[in-house]
Amino acid sequence: LNAVPKKYDGLDGTELAISESQERMAVVVAPEDAARFQQIAESENLESTVVATVQAEPRLVMTWNGVKVVDISREFLNSNGAEKHIDITPSDPLPFDKAVGTDFASELRSLASDLNVCSKRGLSERFDSTIGRGTVLMPFGGKYQQTPIQAMVHKVSAEQGKTNTVSYMAWGFNPYISEKSPYHGAYLAVIESVSKLIAAGAKFEDVYLTFQEYFEKPMRDGKRWGKPLSALLGAFEAQMHLGIAAIGGKDSMSGTFEQIDVPPTLVSFAVTTGDVRDVVTPEFKAAGHRVCLLAPETDENGLPKTESLLSLYERVTALMRAGKVYAAYTPTFGGIAEAVLKSAIGNGVGFAFDAGLSMRDIFGYRYGAFLLETDEEIGTPIGRTTDDGCISYGGEALALDALQRAYEQKLEPVFPCETDVKCKSVRDITYTADSRVSPALHIAQPRVLIPVFPGTNCEFDTAKALAAAGAKPEIFVINNLTSAGITQSVERFAEMLDGAQIVFIPGGFSGGDEPDGSGKFITAFFRNARIKEGVTRLLEARDGLMCGICNGFQALVKLGLVPFGKIIDTDESCPTLTYNDIGRHQSRVVQTRIASNKSPWLMETQPGEVYNVPISHGEGKFIVSDAMLEQLSANGQIATQYVDLNGSATMDVRFNPNGSVCAIEGITSPDGRVLGKMGHTERYEDGLYQNVPGNYDPGLFRSAVRYFA
Repeated sequence: LNAVPKKYDGLDGTELAISESQERMAVVVAPEDAARFQQIAESENLESTVVATVQAEPRLVMTWNGVKVVDISREFLNSNGAEKHIDITPSDPLPFDKAVGTDFASELRSLASDLNVCSKRGLSERFDSTIGRGTVLMPFGGKYQQTPIQAMVHKVSAEQGKTNTVSYMAWGFNPYISEKSPYHGAYLAVIESVSKLIAAGAKFEDVYLTFQEYFEKPMRDGKRWGKPLSALLGAFEAQMHLGIAAIGGKDSMSGTFEQIDVPPTLVSFAVTTGDVRDVVTPEFKAAGHRVCLLAPETDENGLPKTESLLSLYERVTALMRAGKVYAAYTPTFGGIAEAVLKSAIGNGVGFAFDAGLSMRDIFGYRYGAFLLETDEEIGTPIGRTTDDGCISYGGEALALDALQRAYEQKLEPVFPCETDVKCKSVRDITYTADSRVSPALHIAQPRVLIPVFPGTNCEFDTAKALAAAGAKPEIFVINNLTSAGITQSVERFAEMLDGAQIVFIPGGFSGGDEPDGSGKFITAFFRNARIKEGVTRLLEARDGLMCGICNGFQALVKLGLVPFGKIIDTDESCPTLTYNDIGRHQSRVVQTRIASNKSPWLMETQPGEVYNVPISHGEGKFIVSDAMLEQLSANGQIATQYVDLNGSATMDVRFNPNGSVCAIEGITSPDGRVLGKMGHTERYEDGLYQNVPGNYDPGLFRSAVRYFA
């Protein structure tokens, strides 16, 4: 146990033996492979330590400070300890139908701000949703990025080449049903999770489940034990009816604090695979379309009849494959009303409910049903999409803007999406290049050196984008575990630098993105005399290129490579990057306008063109003095600006995620050979971001290859 690596000293033998670890893996290798395995780990800048040896004798033995602290037989471990028994007395299920009022306007307003329905965007954007270059559906879709997705859809990871295979994952759970009847709650959680897959375009085949369970402490109370028993029976019966298996899960029986118990909780997660070309998104696409409800028959217990449900899954998929479905949503906690509201706000499309619907039709539970936007006469008519900016029913019309504010504002004090910064007007910058720099030597397949520092996480995304454009990327992991490792990395990187035509510093969270620390280690590495000389030769004598995105952009700015074109000692008069105005990490899609195409990296663009780009950063605010801003603008060094939906540069946090001066997203060196930008242009390929419309390909990487052709 003394050999186990730890974050801090002071842990005793028991703590070392039983502590969970989120960052370490135990790997068993043959004795003759141990040294080689450790070499491979070192090449990836990972610590590896031999902590145990597998023995023939079937006992688990641990020592700490030279003392044997664990000595247990394998037979005992296999037994799971002493048997325990208890008689369980499940309670009868209670009615779980939702109470529905009679006033449409008040019900819809209340629903929009309900914690179970309201926007979670301020929380979601704190997590990087586009890393891995495989995000098919952004967490929020439509041109306004407001409609939440019901299922995660992501391309299966492939280090090289392209794939159309995607993985789907969706969840289901309603605590209000589960507290009345754990059996029904678990059964419907399975139905909800699977139906979300179907609504996103998946086919009902090869669907599997996993469960997350959380219950009050049962102690020796048979009735309390009855809740997990009922839930597991409900989930098991749903599996048997649908013919699908659960492949693991995690449970906890500790959800009690003093006299407060969690509701019986069994969350179902459904997973499957499919084709990226079959994905369907939930946001309404346009006015004038029918919206129809397809629902399964239900039994005397209020549960979908299996044969009817499976037939419905098949029918919905067939309609989707035939191209007859514009958008699809399966009703959950908020029924049809929630489905309509969330489908409408993504593109600002209004909706008129049919007069023949009852309030229970609109607001009641409809698990296993599907709401389809279509031109076809199918199922039960629910209403039509409109262009009046309202959701209306029975002569009442509620403005979509007001509903959206209620939907967004509920959690604004906790997870903000807005800032107190007053929006100043900014100008669109335009510089059209008459000519560009060109290399003295032409190379069919330029070599691109991609350094990987502690915290870098975009190297594979970058390499794939460059390889697809015709370059030859080489990923080089910088080793900083020891001083000798750093020395060797410097020497090897300097050698590789002389054989490369492009250096690309990818994004990530260098040094854990500690305060004012983004790119610290990166800049220290590049200021090494040998590396600095190599970069200078690359740019000034060999006509090479450099680029840095996100964390890489931060490093280029701190080095002075942008905007000065050389590594210098920067001071307070130089441009810098700092915290986003909103005070948190932002992950979403933004629009950027080409301000200048002077750089060889932007040869395929024209000033004024607008491109979508995913962003993911917490320190992306570009700051520059007024005098230098004018100098950069006049020299065509301001490459891109954040713009609103009209294509105009803006300081509005909805479109400018960090509050950069003059809405600057990217800048270049004086000759354009070095480009730095915040947006992750490398994270795009065909099939991604299907629920956020726009052009994502400015030809950045093709332009770099063309430069050397």
